[in-house]
Amino acid sequence: MDLGNFWDIFEGFKDLGSNPLMLGMVAIGVILIFLGIVKRFEPLLLIPIGIGIILANLPLGEAVNPATGEATGGFLYYFYEYALFNGLIPLLIFLGLGALTDFEPLLARPVTFLLGAAAQFGIFIALLGTLALGLTPWFDFGLKEAASVAIIGGAEGPTTIYVAAKMQQIGAAPGIFAAVVVACYSYMALVPIIQPPVIRLLTSKKERQIKMPYAERPVPQRTKIIFPIVVIVLCGLFIPRAAPLIGMFMFGNLLRECGVVERLAGAAQNELMNIVTILLGLTVGSTMIADRFFTLDTIAVFVLGIFAFIMATAAGVLLGKLMCVLSKGKVNPMIGAAGVSAVPMAARVVQNMAAKEDPSNFLLMHAMGPNVAGAIGAAVAGGVLLSLVH
Repeated sequence: MDLGNFWDIFEGFKDLGSNPLMLGMVAIGVILIFLGIVKRFEPLLLIPIGIGIILANLPLGEAVNPATGEATGGFLYYFYEYALFNGLIPLLIFLGLGALTDFEPLLARPVTFLLGAAAQFGIFIALLGTLALGLTPWFDFGLKEAASVAIIGGAEGPTTIYVAAKMQQIGAAPGIFAAVVVACYSYMALVPIIQPPVIRLLTSKKERQIKMPYAERPVPQRTKIIFPIVVIVLCGLFIPRAAPLIGMFMFGNLLRECGVVERLAGAAQNELMNIVTILLGLTVGSTMIADRFFTLDTIAVFVLGIFAFIMATAAGVLLGKLMCVLSKGKVNPMIGAAGVSAVPMAARVVQNMAAKEDPSNFLLMHAMGPNVAGAIGAAVAGGVLLSLVH
């Protein structure tokens, strides 16, 4: 037996010594898994992302190596290249989300569309901030990179992936895509930590205790069926770049509401959504490779992303305060924070804060209106960014 060949079995240790930063990324993966399991911060996202990070940063990169003429690539390479980067996973996620979404709170109180729109303010703040950094000698950020970073402010994961991938396809810096995607999902998982201080800062105790009555009449089923069809047509006419995302979102909702394809609606809500969530988490995690992640650009993306997220929350709450004044105290301004689109996490934050102030106050369904409006708004804003850059 050749002892030299025997030790080649453990060649991963040699590769580890060539790049100690891989250990840092593995540690980050373990932390995300810990947050998902122990702290229960969005475990459906953080656990697969954590495993994806660990797999991507193991020595020799067997899971993520690209395909060459002599060898096939790692399995995560194919997930990334043919499912994430080309937009397939985001579109399937939107299909599942549409099948899970009830638009009745939004249709019962259409004015909450404005709260979802206001929360997209963070997108344009991040756009301007990234362009400003691009004027400095330390960052090479142009309009494509700025559009990629800006979409984090919408707090809508599939939209972020879709827009950032399109930007990279037309020439954005390669490392931006991974940083943007991971930053977006990290902040979505931390919604219960990020949003409450912003809401408390901008609202009074009296405002947080406002109770909102429910609509006296339910939304007709015919309206629920017509709504997704109308949205698809209007989006296709006015913002064609957003049509794939909005179209799949509304198609999923039509499956839910039409009442004649229960099997398809159930598959979209359960089997499809679960499978795509696993693929999404693993693939997003696999983009976090040490050499790309520990850079000044990545740090800037994370800082701009959290600033955009905070500004989006603040814009929604401030418009909610205005509505509170105009309605003579009938609108709880906290529901504006749900416009950031992190469905249904942001709506749960609003409900939890309302319950702490007054256990008899139930704002969840009211918060779901701007929450789902924010999902539509983020996709529309993504389409606008794509149109501007193209």
